[in-house]
Amino acid sequence: MSTPSTLPRLTPGMTILGSDGQLAAVSEELAAQFQPGDRLLVVGGELLHIPAAVHQLVTAAIDRASEAFQALRSVSDEQITAFYEAFAQRLEDETVWAEVATANAADVAAARAQGRSTTRLAVSERMRREMVAGLRLWRDLPSPRGRVIERIERPGFLVEQVVDGLGVVGFVFEGRPNVFADATGVLRSGNTVVFRIGSDALRTACAIKAAALEPALAAAGLPAGAAQLIESPARAAGWAMFADPRLALAVARGSGPAVAQLGAIARQHGIPVSLHGTGGAWLVADETADPATFAAAVYHSLDRKVCNTLNVCAVVRSRRDLLPVFFDALARAGARRHGWKLHVVEGSEDAVPADWFERETTVRRAAGDRREPLVERLPLAALGTEWEWEETPEVTLLLVETVAEAVALFNRYSPRFIASLISARPETHAAFFRAIEAPFVGNGFTRWVDGQFALARPELGLSNWQAGRLFGRGGVLSGESVFTLRTRFIQHDPELHR
Repeated sequence: MSTPSTLPRLTPGMTILGSDGQLAAVSEELAAQFQPGDRLLVVGGELLHIPAAVHQLVTAAIDRASEAFQALRSVSDEQITAFYEAFAQRLEDETVWAEVATANAADVAAARAQGRSTTRLAVSERMRREMVAGLRLWRDLPSPRGRVIERIERPGFLVEQVVDGLGVVGFVFEGRPNVFADATGVLRSGNTVVFRIGSDALRTACAIKAAALEPALAAAGLPAGAAQLIESPARAAGWAMFADPRLALAVARGSGPAVAQLGAIARQHGIPVSLHGTGGAWLVADETADPATFAAAVYHSLDRKVCNTLNVCAVVRSRRDLLPVFFDALARAGARRHGWKLHVVEGSEDAVPADWFERETTVRRAAGDRREPLVERLPLAALGTEWEWEETPEVTLLLVETVAEAVALFNRYSPRFIASLISARPETHAAFFRAIEAPFVGNGFTRWVDGQFALARPELGLSNWQAGRLFGRGGVLSGESVFTLRTRFIQHDPELHR
């Protein structure tokens, strides 16, 4: 767990015992950086260093959020509604947006100078519209606070199950500046939020906070601590936040290893977590698949790289006529961006022309253009690899004997996230849904998996089933689903006894 060290210094090679019983050795770099009062975490055998100043910054933010959670109980639902409208109006204001755009230009320039991806970092009018639309979705949703979801009449008394706020929700987001509509959604159900954004987007986030978020809170009469941004670029800020047991829920979105690490920290400290760090959708075509439907599903699932992008395509061997359809759709998707790249699972090499394995193509990665093989063989054990492409759509192809084989491979190798089946048979779709270990199952393109698109709810996170099925709720975490139930006892008979 995170505890202040009583040691005046660390020495290289000394070992630190974590709360999980694991030992981690102090590196020379850590020994040089360590100062009295700093905190240490041991997670998965790795030693994490939280400087005292970072810990104090995070602790103060959670202090304010905890106080705001109590104050929020006396805030009306109409005030929360007014907050979302005020926030949306601030973002629509051209002067405000000019401040945001200026800060974002600096973020984008700094990221490019470091060879980092700016695909999700750069703000746009479309992103602005989506943020405003998301805030107004929250504005228009009825408040779940105080809703009685169950009433049980008993002789002499009544018991009610009542919805109430959960508490302080902590978020760690990847470097996307449009997360405010997501994060502030938890206020609708009576919660407060503290979040950290990736360092690439920190200037932009600070501009949104100062020019839109904080004025909206003040205009609606909400406590200032109800929604806070941790203004630190240090990854240690996320570690410190997820190690604070006052969080009622920890939500992490971003890259797989980083999200897994944050989840481990939260679990060590007894905090419930919602994690989403790996994705990559699977598409399966059976014997009855319509070529036009299949082609459309491939093409529309490869418009950009996000978690619900097509990653693995499985085609039954009896429908080899679908392979040219697949290649054409992949090529058309690549034409929108910068070419395409294919991985073929070992044993399925006959799905592509042999000379394709000898060809090269220019692949546009986050770090720039690279010459790479157009088609590469992929070991079966690597079937779960998620391709993190920037501008060049990248997909895995394999041939299977049956849909059942594709399902078995998905259940064994995939991150258990999204699966789609192209088939003309209703009974095959029903069997597919029963057998596939995915929270999101469809019959067309894979990019539908998004809370705002599918459910008209700005999402806080999409959870897969890598670590087992979710308890209670579904795979989309939304603001109004962050709540607790309190039980109210109303006694009618004063002589009631047991």
